[in-house]
Amino acid sequence: MENSGFKELHLSKEMQKAITDMGFEEATPIQAQSIPYMLEGKDVIGQAQTGTGKTAAFGIATLERIDPQNRGLQAVILCPTRELAIQVAEELKKLSKYKRGIEILPVYGGQPIDRQIRALRQGVQVIIGTPGRVMDHLDRRTLKMDGVKIIVLDEADEMLDMGFREDIEIIMRKIPKDRQTILFSATMSRPILDLTKKYQNKPQMIKLAHKEMTVPEVEQFYFEVKQQAKTEALCRLIDLHDLKLSLVFCNTKRRVDELVETLKSRGYLADGLHGDLQQRQRDTVMSKFRRREIEILVATDVAARGIDVGDIEAVFNYDIPPDDEYYLHRIGRTARAGKAGQAFTFVTGREVYRIRQIQQFTKTKIIAQKVPSISDVEDIRTNLLLEKVKGIVDAGHLGEYSNLVEKLTQEDYTSSEVAAALLKMVMGEGSTKEAKE
Repeated sequence: MENSGFKELHLSKEMQKAITDMGFEEATPIQAQSIPYMLEGKDVIGQAQTGTGKTAAFGIATLERIDPQNRGLQAVILCPTRELAIQVAEELKKLSKYKRGIEILPVYGGQPIDRQIRALRQGVQVIIGTPGRVMDHLDRRTLKMDGVKIIVLDEADEMLDMGFREDIEIIMRKIPKDRQTILFSATMSRPILDLTKKYQNKPQMIKLAHKEMTVPEVEQFYFEVKQQAKTEALCRLIDLHDLKLSLVFCNTKRRVDELVETLKSRGYLADGLHGDLQQRQRDTVMSKFRRREIEILVATDVAARGIDVGDIEAVFNYDIPPDDEYYLHRIGRTARAGKAGQAFTFVTGREVYRIRQIQQFTKTKIIAQKVPSISDVEDIRTNLLLEKVKGIVDAGHLGEYSNLVEKLTQEDYTSSEVAAALLKMVMGEGSTKEAKE
């Protein structure tokens, strides 16, 4: 992951601010390599899988080249499915947050076309759509392509596999020839190469094949949770598994700080690592983590580089990683030196599709689980404690402690009352079961 800072890409202040808000600390390789060419208006072929940051790559470059004073259509982004079109539109809207006057519209089947027509009449500079629905608008003459200067084909190989070649070619012919044509595809098949020869002008080829990476021997699980329920889910899983040392990954520096404060307020020994901390502060946090003075370390991907602590029992993806390789780097922090390890990933809404992508990339199974209830946590912790008690009894060597119990039984307490009182002390005064009674 040879990444660089976004500042080196000489983006506008508005774009830099939006990127900071989104929590991106550095550009991924596909972004660092392709954005400079796209900003110059050059045609680009990017060979990259989903999960490499390509959406932000062409999104940033496209938005930087839009003239907000011109209300006409200037960029067309074609996607194979409505799900991808929605996802791309959402990312571009976040990236355009501080760029006043830029209107973005997803156009796809399954949504009333009249609503899309009304939006187009009001003025839209960027559309993100499926080839079929874009063709529908062209047939109805509700799209004017004469001012389009950028066309992006996202996941071009998938669009061709789905039989959209004829539609793509018709759309391309409707757009002025002096346009910029950007094409992203996971593979470079013959039909893709034919398309680039026919419609691109001296394209810059950027190839980013996924590296072969070893998947660590880690039990992997994911949980579908609402954004506001993530902290509670995290705490329950930490309690359920009685974790003494865990690493939690967030995608933004702000999220790290917020989560650390929440965990501390709940009584956990937690601290954070992110890019805004000075080296001295990072060293202090890491030394505390190594000495087990911190149970939960919350970090961004950039700050977590170089973490090499052997006994991390579990890794949490509090936010699903932006890059498939990041997922492997994250979960590889546990299960070191032959020890067992677990990885838990929280997904919200449509993020579930990213689990499928990560599974395809890693060629491993990530098992769906339900967030344990408070009662589940209590029951499992109780069973674990009782098993531990049995083990101590079976091991013997209880002479000194037996004498103490006998002292109490001589004071008119039964042995079961003494055992119950000791268990209550170990399990905590405020158990939910006691509260229910």
